[in-house]
Amino acid sequence: MRQLMGSCMSTGPQRIEAVLARQLAEGASAAVIADASCEVWRRIDAALSPIVGRHGVSALLKRSLHLTRTAHPALAAAANADARPGDFRALRAVLAGQASAEAAALNAALLGTFYDLLSSLIGATLTERLLDPVWAPPSTDAPAQDSQT
Repeated sequence: MRQLMGSCMSTGPQRIEAVLARQLAEGASAAVIADASCEVWRRIDAALSPIVGRHGVSALLKRSLHLTRTAHPALAAAANADARPGDFRALRAVLAGQASAEAAALNAALLGTFYDLLSSLIGATLTERLLDPVWAPPSTDAPAQDSQT
């Protein structure tokens, strides 16, 4: 079970699960879920690569896939893929090949395992600090324009 930093705070994976659940409720296809999921993985890679290197992030993801595929055999294809660090095409293909709800569930399970694995290595507080920017949705707000000329 993931340790929470506070009883009212949710972990990053739980925030992503909420976003995916909202997309499911809006009728998102498995391809949309797969794209959103892989965007999160790209952001995780970007956040952690300066610290543990791209190969380190790739190793953590591979281990997470290996651990998660026991409960979710559909992830075996992604776990067995010979992907380069930062390449999430095999994961995307697995997710896109599922029903939407299953794709969201697979990614949620994988994120949870990854988060737990990283937390066991560096602690929950540091994990949340490093990954906090990943969980925030990308800003879609246009910058305010100055009305004075």
